[in-house]
Amino acid sequence: MANLSTKIKMYCNANGVASVDFTKDVMLQDDSDGNGAYIKEWNLDITQPTDAQLSAQESAADTEEANAQVRSTRRTAYGDIGEQLDEIYKDIDAWKARIKSIKDANPKS
Repeated sequence: MANLSTKIKMYCNANGVASVDFTKDVMLQDDSDGNGAYIKEWNLDITQPTDAQLSAQESAADTEEANAQVRSTRRTAYGDIGEQLDEIYKDIDAWKARIKSIKDANPKS
């Protein structure tokens, strides 16, 4: 199950809002009562989503979260950009093979 913040980002993106600041645009709160997080404050120019509209974003949000994890894993495996440039300079084919193996081992959804 996707995080509420991810579902909100996907809803906003689908409605023409490219980015959401969760410190001023949308404030979430979790009262630790077992009901989970909810939207405490909505300060965007689009209508606040209903629970059904957020649920409709579940699949896209799950994919986004999975891909974010893949991107993070790939970034770590790629290593420092300076080292990559040195690797490219020394042997671009070896660099291409290494990057391909990282991508193959960590496919996006």
